[in-house]
Amino acid sequence: MNARTAPSPLLLPDTRTDHIVGSGMSPVTVVEYGDFECPSCRQAHPAVKIVLAHFGDKVCYVFRHFPLREVHPHAELAAEASEAAAAQHKFWPYHDLLFAHQQHLDEPHLFGYAEQLGLDLSRFRNEIEDRVYLQRVQEQVDSGRRVGVRSTPAFYVNGSATDVSFGLQHLHEAIDKALLAPSA
Repeated sequence: MNARTAPSPLLLPDTRTDHIVGSGMSPVTVVEYGDFECPSCRQAHPAVKIVLAHFGDKVCYVFRHFPLREVHPHAELAAEASEAAAAQHKFWPYHDLLFAHQQHLDEPHLFGYAEQLGLDLSRFRNEIEDRVYLQRVQEQVDSGRRVGVRSTPAFYVNGSATDVSFGLQHLHEAIDKALLAPSA
């Protein structure tokens, strides 16, 4: 990774649990902590796709869960459902459906999206009812808290927090800057 200081180990991609687009060999790693029910995350979603298309293989993108349960009552279950979809190799299509239908994240809709993607509904239902992925979601929330996440979306470029509250252009600029930085 290009960086002036080594990023927190918590901000390094973990291929066992993270949802990753791109290669760990990319010079820039962007980690997003997001909430499927967060309007700002939904707004950032298409912009992130544009940024990833622009930078291509120069960026490794990681999505992690940070459901703000206090203000978004469906966010945690949506995160768990996305993990159940991931277990059937459909995280990214399910992720996109959740953002596209953010106003409909209750349990019946979550099952409907699973059906729409052709998931094994019996397995999906059992995993949701048994809360199989709750611990993984909570571990990602805990890691987010430990690196300073307070709101969503929270972005880290090569381990440095990147404020996008005034627009995703700041993310683009942070990636450009990281690409120009000398290797650590």
